[in-house]
Amino acid sequence: MHRLLQFTRDLFESEPGAAADAPAVASKTGDFKQIVPVVQVNRLLSATENIAVPGLSASVFRHPRASREALLGDVLVAYEFRRSTRRSIGFSVGATGLAVSAPKWVALRDIDLAVREKSGWILRKLQETRERHQRLESGRIEWQDGAILPFLGHPLRLVMDPRLGSSALHAAAPGVAPMQTLRLALSREATPEHIKQAVKVWLMQQAKPLFTARLQHFAPHLDVQWRKLSLSSASTRWGSASASGAIRLNWRLLDFKPEVIDYVVVHELSHLRVMDHSARFWATVRGVMPDYAELRAQLKDESIARW
Repeated sequence: MHRLLQFTRDLFESEPGAAADAPAVASKTGDFKQIVPVVQVNRLLSATENIAVPGLSASVFRHPRASREALLGDVLVAYEFRRSTRRSIGFSVGATGLAVSAPKWVALRDIDLAVREKSGWILRKLQETRERHQRLESGRIEWQDGAILPFLGHPLRLVMDPRLGSSALHAAAPGVAPMQTLRLALSREATPEHIKQAVKVWLMQQAKPLFTARLQHFAPHLDVQWRKLSLSSASTRWGSASASGAIRLNWRLLDFKPEVIDYVVVHELSHLRVMDHSARFWATVRGVMPDYAELRAQLKDESIARW
């Protein structure tokens, strides 16, 4: 039975983890939530070969629930370790750091060896995660009068204006920097949460007609019919499509320039013809949007996270 719902989790597909010469090791990107304390012993890795990873010299990565440590080159990695019912050693790098799980029958020395063999992948993923966290922190919005946020690929300034009856968008005045202003019907003493919610309401009001217009524009090009549009607030997906013709698009896409939004619209409409991410699916997308790969590369999850 075909799946009725195809979520587009892999608008950015994760990079494969495990090395080909380590069939007993499985890896993925995510977070482990269970904790199984073990003795903190890891002498074997102290003599591991030096791993040259730019920016990682003398670094430390420490999981908040770390129970083991590994010295990978000159990088100390303290990771969460747990026993599980899985059949292979698993690696996961998430916001909290590295987590390793292994069957009960795998000896600690074999786990040490697996960590050493995966050291290049581990260090690369830890560094990518750290850099992403830094980007998230630098991109967070201070919800206050004068704050600036992205809107359709351009900066948008927030201004509190209690004289207004409702929020309104104002274009930049002639002869000044090209920045639009969103005037919110709030006092300058409004709390950050009130400001954030007012902006969210306004953005969702803009999203529905914009997305509808783009769906109507591209559907004939793909020779498909969509039945229903819903706005999504999902924390990990930009959109989804069902075989029934229902489309869900994340209203936070309004951060991006129109061309990127069009890519997501075409992506979802293409699922009404091909309900997977096979070569045939990507050929369908390419037939309407030849430069889709460049636009796809501009999609980042920072926009979702800032909310």
